[in-house]
Amino acid sequence: MESSVIQLSKYRYNRALEVFQDANILFEKKSLASSVNRSYYAIFHAMRAITALDEFDSSKHSGVIAYINRQYVKEGIFNKELSKILDSAFRLREKADYDDFYIVSIEDAENQLKKASRVLEMTKPYLEEKWKIQ
Repeated sequence: MESSVIQLSKYRYNRALEVFQDANILFEKKSLASSVNRSYYAIFHAMRAITALDEFDSSKHSGVIAYINRQYVKEGIFNKELSKILDSAFRLREKADYDDFYIVSIEDAENQLKKASRVLEMTKPYLEEKWKIQ
C-alpha cells in the first residue's frame, strides 16, 4: 500500500477526531443541531479514512455509505451495527440541517454523539492495522 494512501487515511481519521471534539463542544453549549451535524461528519470522515485505503471516493455521501455497506459490512469486516449507525446518523443529520422547524432534542444529539464515538472506536483498530502494512 502506498504511503500517500496511508497518509490520506490518517489525515481523514484525525479529521474525524477533530470534528468529534467540535461536536462535544457544541453539545455542551446546547447547540444541538450543529452538534448532530458535527457528530455525523466525524462518522463520515472515519468512513472516508477507510475508503482512502481502497483509493475509493464518491462525490455523494450515499456513495460512500453504499460502498462501506457493500465492501465492509456485507463482507463481515464490520458488523451490521455499523450499517445501522450510518443510516440513522445520516438521516438525523439531514433532518437537522434541512427540515424547516425540526427541533433536535438533547436525546437526539446525545445519541448522535454516542454513535460517532462508537464508530471511531470500531474503526480505529482496523485502520491502525492497515496503516502498519506498507
